[in-house]
Amino acid sequence: MRDPLAEPSDLIRSVSRALRVLEAVGRAPKGLTVKQIARRCELTVATTYHLVRTLAYEGYVIRREDGTYIVGLEIADRYRELVTAFRGPSVVGETLRRAALDSGYSHFLGRFVGGQVAITAVAEGARSPYLEDLMPGFDEAAHATALGKAMLATLTAEQRFRYLREYGMRPFTAATLTTAEAFETDLAAGDRRGMQMELGQFRQGVACAAVLVAPDKDIERRVVLACAMPAGELMTSARVVRAKLLTVARTVAEGLTADP
Repeated sequence: MRDPLAEPSDLIRSVSRALRVLEAVGRAPKGLTVKQIARRCELTVATTYHLVRTLAYEGYVIRREDGTYIVGLEIADRYRELVTAFRGPSVVGETLRRAALDSGYSHFLGRFVGGQVAITAVAEGARSPYLEDLMPGFDEAAHATALGKAMLATLTAEQRFRYLREYGMRPFTAATLTTAEAFETDLAAGDRRGMQMELGQFRQGVACAAVLVAPDKDIERRVVLACAMPAGELMTSARVVRAKLLTVARTVAEGLTADP
């Protein structure tokens, strides 16, 4: 939801409208006609027609034979560029892939992007439950994932309170923490053990553990490493998981300072 009070005085409305059109098309995998796009974006059909033709020319939408529009391949190119920029040097991606292969657990990197906790790199492991939401760019559920907890633990209590108030504490499962007080207690326990954890708080039967990779005064340069696994495995081998995460974290930290 865009905040109308934050609208810049020099907003280029044609660009803003084109992005709204792109968002509408992206949310409709079966495609939309120009009239449907116009209705959803609250634009005139004439304006929508010009915007859609421009987006089609640039490759961001594709017109199908039935007259509907779907997202174009240029979107995939921009996403690949986003993933590369998020991940950092190639050695970091290789380190995550090696860790996922050796342990069988999916590994994730996260950081603050635009003030929100976001996943910035993923390497899937064969033994981890598949979590379709957890991909580069995912910026929800910070209170329900170990990755999010590890990131929020780098903030002051007041900063965390403001974050949770702004983004909410949606209950993803019956185990999700939904109060700031419970969240603070959980973070304190994670600090004592040297690793943030969650057991079934984001998905039933799935657990996640996370450690800090790179502390920094600049909030956007802080990085955490996490891995996901069946909940039962973390309960029986938390110390082993922590030791392996810390080893991988040191390698990632070295990679982040390397030339891309």
